[in-house]
Amino acid sequence: MNIGGWQKLTLVDFPGKIATIVFTNGCVFRCGFCYNPDLVIGPFPATTPEDEFFAFLDKRKGKLEGVVITGGEPTMQGDLISFMEKIKAKGFAVKLDTCGYLPDRVKTALESGFVDYVAMDIKAPLEKYSMVTNIQVQTERIKESIKLIMESGIPYEFRSTLVAGVHELDDIIKMARLIEGADKYYLQRFLTTEKLIDPAFKEKTAPPESLLNDVLEKCRKYVTYCEIRING
Repeated sequence: MNIGGWQKLTLVDFPGKIATIVFTNGCVFRCGFCYNPDLVIGPFPATTPEDEFFAFLDKRKGKLEGVVITGGEPTMQGDLISFMEKIKAKGFAVKLDTCGYLPDRVKTALESGFVDYVAMDIKAPLEKYSMVTNIQVQTERIKESIKLIMESGIPYEFRSTLVAGVHELDDIIKMARLIEGADKYYLQRFLTTEKLIDPAFKEKTAPPESLLNDVLEKCRKYVTYCEIRING
Protein backbone atom coordinates (compact mmCIF):
# COMPACT_ATOMS: atom_id res chain seq x y z
CA MET A 1 0.00 0.00 0.00
CA ASN A 2 1.35 3.43 -0.97
CA ILE A 3 0.76 5.29 2.28
CA GLY A 4 1.18 9.04 1.90
CA GLY A 5 0.05 10.02 5.39
CA TRP A 6 -0.97 8.55 8.71
CA GLN A 7 -2.95 9.85 11.67
CA LYS A 8 -2.49 7.51 14.60
CA LEU A 9 -5.68 8.39 16.45
CA THR A 10 -9.14 9.68 15.56
CA LEU A 11 -12.30 9.69 17.64
CA VAL A 12 -14.55 11.17 14.93
CA ASP A 13 -13.74 9.67 11.52
CA PHE A 14 -15.09 6.16 12.10
CA PRO A 15 -18.59 6.32 13.63
CA GLY A 16 -18.68 4.58 16.99
CA LYS A 17 -15.04 3.48 16.93
CA ILE A 18 -11.63 4.62 18.11
CA ALA A 19 -9.52 4.43 14.97
CA THR A 20 -6.37 5.27 13.09
CA ILE A 21 -6.34 6.84 9.60
CA VAL A 22 -4.26 5.78 6.61
CA PHE A 23 -4.02 8.28 3.73
CA THR A 24 -3.24 6.73 0.34
CA ASN A 25 -1.45 8.51 -2.49
CA GLY A 26 -3.10 9.41 -5.79
CA CYS A 27 -6.56 10.61 -6.82
CA VAL A 28 -8.65 10.72 -9.98
CA PHE A 29 -10.08 14.18 -9.19
CA ARG A 30 -8.44 17.61 -8.90
CA CYS A 31 -10.94 19.49 -6.74
CA GLY A 32 -9.66 23.01 -6.10
CA PHE A 33 -10.79 22.95 -2.48
CA CYS A 34 -9.08 19.63 -1.67
CA TYR A 35 -7.29 19.69 1.70
CA ASN A 36 -4.71 17.06 0.70
CA PRO A 37 -2.86 18.32 -2.41
CA ASP A 38 0.22 16.27 -1.53
CA LEU A 39 -1.90 13.11 -1.97
CA VAL A 40 -3.31 14.27 -5.31
CA ILE A 41 -0.45 15.90 -7.20
CA GLY A 42 2.71 13.78 -7.45
CA PRO A 43 5.41 12.76 -6.93
CA PHE A 44 4.10 10.42 -4.27
CA PRO A 45 6.75 9.32 -1.78
CA ALA A 46 5.46 6.64 0.56
CA THR A 47 5.80 8.05 4.06
CA THR A 48 5.04 4.92 6.07
CA PRO A 49 6.15 1.33 5.32
CA GLU A 50 3.38 -1.25 5.69
CA ASP A 51 5.45 -3.20 8.21
CA GLU A 52 5.62 -0.15 10.46
CA PHE A 53 1.87 0.40 10.21
CA PHE A 54 0.99 -3.21 11.03
CA ALA A 55 3.47 -3.29 13.91
CA PHE A 56 1.60 -0.27 15.31
CA LEU A 57 -1.72 -2.12 15.01
CA ASP A 58 -0.29 -5.10 16.87
CA LYS A 59 0.69 -2.83 19.75
CA ARG A 60 -2.74 -1.17 19.83
CA LYS A 61 -4.92 -4.27 20.03
CA GLY A 62 -7.54 -3.75 22.69
CA LYS A 63 -7.18 0.05 22.41
CA LEU A 64 -7.90 0.86 18.79
CA GLU A 65 -11.01 -0.61 17.14
CA GLY A 66 -10.78 0.38 13.50
CA VAL A 67 -8.80 1.68 10.54
CA VAL A 68 -10.00 4.41 8.18
CA ILE A 69 -8.56 4.12 4.67
CA THR A 70 -8.84 7.43 2.87
CA GLY A 71 -6.83 9.56 0.48
CA GLY A 72 -6.47 10.58 -2.23
CA GLU A 73 -8.61 7.79 -3.65
CA PRO A 74 -7.96 4.40 -2.01
CA THR A 75 -9.60 2.36 -4.76
CA MET A 76 -6.76 3.37 -7.09
CA GLN A 77 -4.44 1.15 -5.04
CA GLY A 78 -3.94 -2.26 -6.62
CA ASP A 79 -3.37 -3.94 -3.27
CA LEU A 80 -6.34 -2.37 -1.45
CA ILE A 81 -8.15 -5.70 -0.96
CA SER A 82 -5.13 -7.51 0.45
CA PHE A 83 -4.37 -4.52 2.68
CA MET A 84 -7.89 -4.58 4.11
CA GLU A 85 -7.71 -8.34 4.55
CA LYS A 86 -4.57 -7.99 6.67
CA ILE A 87 -6.26 -5.36 8.83
CA LYS A 88 -9.32 -7.54 9.35
CA ALA A 89 -7.13 -10.54 10.18
CA LYS A 90 -5.72 -8.55 13.08
CA GLY A 91 -9.21 -7.96 14.45
CA PHE A 92 -9.79 -4.35 13.38
CA ALA A 93 -12.83 -2.95 11.58
CA VAL A 94 -12.31 -1.14 8.25
CA LYS A 95 -13.88 2.10 7.03
CA LEU A 96 -13.32 2.93 3.36
CA ASP A 97 -13.59 6.48 2.00
CA THR A 98 -14.10 6.93 -1.75
CA CYS A 99 -14.99 9.51 -4.37
CA GLY A 100 -16.90 6.80 -6.22
CA TYR A 101 -15.39 7.38 -9.65
CA LEU A 102 -14.09 3.82 -10.05
CA PRO A 103 -17.31 1.81 -9.53
CA ASP A 104 -15.79 -1.52 -10.59
CA ARG A 105 -13.20 -1.19 -7.84
CA VAL A 106 -15.79 0.06 -5.37
CA LYS A 107 -17.83 -3.05 -6.17
CA THR A 108 -14.85 -5.34 -5.62
CA ALA A 109 -14.12 -3.69 -2.28
CA LEU A 110 -17.71 -3.90 -1.08
CA GLU A 111 -17.99 -7.56 -2.09
CA SER A 112 -14.67 -8.51 -0.47
CA GLY A 113 -16.21 -8.83 2.98
CA PHE A 114 -13.48 -6.62 4.44
CA VAL A 115 -15.38 -3.30 4.59
CA ASP A 116 -17.41 -2.50 7.71
CA TYR A 117 -18.36 1.08 6.84
CA VAL A 118 -18.10 3.12 3.64
CA ALA A 119 -18.26 6.86 3.00
CA MET A 120 -18.60 8.47 -0.43
CA ASP A 121 -18.11 12.12 -1.26
CA ILE A 122 -20.72 13.78 -3.46
CA LYS A 123 -18.80 16.61 -5.07
CA ALA A 124 -21.56 18.45 -6.93
CA PRO A 125 -24.79 17.96 -8.83
CA LEU A 126 -24.04 15.81 -11.86
CA GLU A 127 -24.02 18.70 -14.33
CA LYS A 128 -21.31 20.45 -12.30
CA TYR A 129 -19.09 17.46 -11.56
CA SER A 130 -16.54 18.20 -14.30
CA MET A 131 -16.27 21.84 -13.29
CA VAL A 132 -15.79 21.06 -9.60
CA THR A 133 -13.37 18.14 -10.02
CA ASN A 134 -11.40 19.66 -12.93
CA ILE A 135 -11.55 16.49 -15.04
CA GLN A 136 -14.02 15.32 -17.68
CA VAL A 137 -16.38 13.24 -15.56
CA GLN A 138 -18.49 10.33 -16.80
CA THR A 139 -21.37 10.90 -14.41
CA GLU A 140 -22.79 7.39 -14.87
CA ARG A 141 -19.85 6.18 -12.81
CA ILE A 142 -20.94 8.36 -9.89
CA LYS A 143 -24.51 7.09 -10.11
CA GLU A 144 -23.31 3.48 -10.28
CA SER A 145 -21.19 3.80 -7.13
CA ILE A 146 -24.08 5.43 -5.26
CA LYS A 147 -26.31 2.49 -6.18
CA LEU A 148 -23.66 -0.06 -5.23
CA ILE A 149 -23.15 1.50 -1.82
CA MET A 150 -26.85 1.88 -1.04
CA GLU A 151 -27.55 -1.73 -2.00
CA SER A 152 -24.45 -3.24 -0.36
CA GLY A 153 -25.95 -3.92 3.06
CA ILE A 154 -22.88 -2.25 4.59
CA PRO A 155 -23.36 0.78 6.88
CA TYR A 156 -22.58 3.91 4.88
CA GLU A 157 -22.78 7.66 4.59
CA PHE A 158 -22.63 10.25 1.84
CA ARG A 159 -21.11 13.66 2.43
CA SER A 160 -20.52 16.91 0.58
CA THR A 161 -18.02 19.64 1.39
CA LEU A 162 -19.81 22.91 0.65
CA VAL A 163 -18.06 26.04 -0.63
CA ALA A 164 -19.72 29.41 -1.07
CA GLY A 165 -19.75 30.41 -4.72
CA VAL A 166 -19.34 26.79 -5.81
CA HIS A 167 -22.41 25.19 -4.24
CA GLU A 168 -25.66 27.12 -4.44
CA LEU A 169 -28.83 26.16 -2.58
CA ASP A 170 -30.28 24.39 -5.64
CA ASP A 171 -27.01 22.47 -6.12
CA ILE A 172 -27.18 21.05 -2.60
CA ILE A 173 -30.79 19.98 -3.02
CA LYS A 174 -29.87 18.28 -6.31
CA MET A 175 -27.10 16.37 -4.52
CA ALA A 176 -29.57 15.17 -1.90
CA ARG A 177 -31.97 14.06 -4.65
CA LEU A 178 -29.09 12.21 -6.33
CA ILE A 179 -28.84 9.97 -3.25
CA GLU A 180 -32.58 9.87 -2.52
CA GLY A 181 -33.41 7.17 0.02
CA ALA A 182 -29.91 7.17 1.52
CA ASP A 183 -29.41 6.47 5.22
CA LYS A 184 -27.06 9.36 6.05
CA TYR A 185 -26.01 12.57 4.32
CA TYR A 186 -23.62 15.04 5.92
CA LEU A 187 -23.27 18.64 4.74
CA GLN A 188 -19.72 19.63 5.60
CA ARG A 189 -18.64 23.24 6.04
CA PHE A 190 -15.55 24.09 4.01
CA LEU A 191 -12.71 25.39 6.16
CA THR A 192 -9.93 27.25 4.38
CA THR A 193 -6.34 26.16 4.96
CA GLU A 194 -2.91 27.03 3.65
CA LYS A 195 -2.69 23.72 1.78
CA LEU A 196 -5.21 23.58 -1.05
CA ILE A 197 -4.91 22.43 -4.65
CA ASP A 198 -6.12 25.81 -5.93
CA PRO A 199 -4.73 28.73 -3.87
CA ALA A 200 -7.72 30.83 -4.92
CA PHE A 201 -9.83 28.79 -2.52
CA LYS A 202 -7.90 30.26 0.41
CA GLU A 203 -10.27 33.22 0.06
CA LYS A 204 -13.39 31.03 0.03
CA THR A 205 -15.69 30.19 2.91
CA ALA A 206 -18.56 27.82 3.64
CA PRO A 207 -22.03 28.95 2.56
CA PRO A 208 -23.69 31.24 5.12
CA GLU A 209 -25.37 29.68 8.14
CA SER A 210 -28.79 30.87 7.00
CA LEU A 211 -28.45 28.98 3.70
CA LEU A 212 -27.18 25.84 5.41
CA ASN A 213 -30.06 25.76 7.87
CA ASP A 214 -32.55 26.32 5.08
CA VAL A 215 -31.10 23.65 2.82
CA LEU A 216 -30.82 21.17 5.69
CA GLU A 217 -34.57 20.98 6.04
CA LYS A 218 -35.00 20.61 2.29
CA CYS A 219 -32.44 17.79 2.10
CA ARG A 220 -34.22 15.88 4.85
CA LYS A 221 -37.07 15.28 2.42
CA TYR A 222 -34.79 12.98 0.42
CA VAL A 223 -32.59 11.17 2.96
CA THR A 224 -33.27 9.44 6.26
CA TYR A 225 -30.74 11.44 8.26
CA CYS A 226 -29.06 14.72 7.34
CA GLU A 227 -26.88 16.96 9.49
CA ILE A 228 -24.35 19.76 9.15
CA ARG A 229 -20.80 19.18 10.35
CA ILE A 230 -17.45 20.92 10.17
CA ASN A 231 -15.04 19.38 7.69
CA GLY A 232 -11.72 19.64 9.42
